[in-house]
Amino acid sequence: MEGLETARFSALVVVGLLVLFYGGTFLISARIGKKEENADGYMTAGNNIGFGISAASMTATWIWASSMYASATSGYTYGISGPIHYGLWGALMILFIYPFGKRIRQVAPKAHTLAEVMYARHGRSSQLMLAGSNIVGSLISLMSNFIAGGVLISMLSPFTFTQGVFAVAAGVLLYTLWSGFRASVLTDFVQVVAMLGAVAVIVPVIFFAAGFPAAFETGAERLTPEQGDFFSSTAFMEQGAPYIAAVLAYAIGNQTIAQRLFAVRQDLIKPTFVTATVGYGAMVIGVGMLGVLALYLGYEPTGGDVNNIIPGMAAEYLPPVLLALFFIMIVGALSSTADSDLAALSSIMMADVYGQNVAGKEKANPRTMLLVGRITMVLATATAVAFASLQLNILDLLVFVGALWGALVFPVLASFYWDKVSGKAFTTSVLAALAVFLPVRFSWIPVDGAFGIVVDVLAVLGVGVVLGLMVFGFFGVRAAKVVGVAAVVVSAPFAVGSLHEYATLSGSLVAYSVSTVVCWAMSVRRREGFDFSLIARRTGDFDHGPQAAQAPAPPDAPDAPEPAGTTHP
Repeated sequence: MEGLETARFSALVVVGLLVLFYGGTFLISARIGKKEENADGYMTAGNNIGFGISAASMTATWIWASSMYASATSGYTYGISGPIHYGLWGALMILFIYPFGKRIRQVAPKAHTLAEVMYARHGRSSQLMLAGSNIVGSLISLMSNFIAGGVLISMLSPFTFTQGVFAVAAGVLLYTLWSGFRASVLTDFVQVVAMLGAVAVIVPVIFFAAGFPAAFETGAERLTPEQGDFFSSTAFMEQGAPYIAAVLAYAIGNQTIAQRLFAVRQDLIKPTFVTATVGYGAMVIGVGMLGVLALYLGYEPTGGDVNNIIPGMAAEYLPPVLLALFFIMIVGALSSTADSDLAALSSIMMADVYGQNVAGKEKANPRTMLLVGRITMVLATATAVAFASLQLNILDLLVFVGALWGALVFPVLASFYWDKVSGKAFTTSVLAALAVFLPVRFSWIPVDGAFGIVVDVLAVLGVGVVLGLMVFGFFGVRAAKVVGVAAVVVSAPFAVGSLHEYATLSGSLVAYSVSTVVCWAMSVRRREGFDFSLIARRTGDFDHGPQAAQAPAPPDAPDAPEPAGTTHP
């Protein structure tokens, strides 16, 4: 890789670029810092962020370095349909958030985390379950972004992977620690503008420098029939379908998304998420095409690690000035998501652990909450740095976490619309789904024979659940039932007997179906209803806790009777 060697930056140049980027973001963060920081502002910036900042922040958070690397990996593995499957479905999932988001903000206008809302809805068990899953998910996300930064710096400079990880971790922590979520969203705006501009320049330059379009004619013989087929069934079953299921779970269960949902002004939810949909799709699909180009060129990533495709291609074909721009683009992408993960983790520890379970909402001290949030950021950064040394495959991590969250999607959404769902139903359904998901996903039990048929049947039900939930957000419960049943009927003849061969996809679908069936079965005959107006009274600002907490906290026992109320359509 002679091009890589000659394109490397000196240590001084890399340090200068990092200081320029992180120094600039720190100055932005410092300008919005407050001498007397507000705990609620640290978590959700007052629930009143405008359109431009919120749309840019949502786009930047969803576009992370791992998205770029994984999209390129998908293109390199599956051909031209790979980035489409990755970017298009990811973009549509942002769009699917907003109808659910409007309902969530309607019942909990001043909440900080989804787990906090689950505490108000059910009690402690479901709250800690959702909070715990987000802690795991955000740590994995943080780790994967540090991996991306370490790979980038080690390939383009004399510094090692470990040194690169430490540099990125320190930079992100530097500007996020003091102002929390407000620093994250404000710097996101600057970062996303820079990223979109860089992609518009860098991707075309690499394509033409590599010999486009001739490279696609001469390199076609290197592709397998599946890689050369835009409608490849392999690409759909191994990448597209699992990602559809995974990103829906990300959209509903991820605290970084929920935090922006609670922060944006309530009447701007729809335009914010529609704009983020377009921005994400355009950028991620465009960068992913570099993986397709690498496939046609017969490019071999450094060390055989597919995480190295994008930085390797950039080093091979970009002049030094554009390579520096590329460097800033990737650092901006990974930083915009890493700071979101830190803000999400801090808000979970502040609101759900300390605010609700240690001190109690009425007795929570806002200054102590801020201390808890900042300590959380430091500890989370240290943990992610330690695990980043494992250099795990980023695409596998993304799909695994999304599938894991699939167990939570129906119980969480049903808790906002159906007054019959109890805490016991929530907890039992999630645990049952995880108990089935893990053996299927990791093939702990042979899936041939009768067990394979059972897995296929559950997975087919999962297809109906996923499509039904998507339709429900926009068109209501009747249309969702029609689409869900039709999806099961249409897919069953093709899927039963073979779907279990795709462990990633079937594991994710099984998580959806089991949690849905168990939650529905335990709730449908329940007589007591829940008064959704209690959620707004049980959540709210911690800085004015005694005034906000006007309703009694829910019973700790998740299956205790709830107050009567009306069912939302």
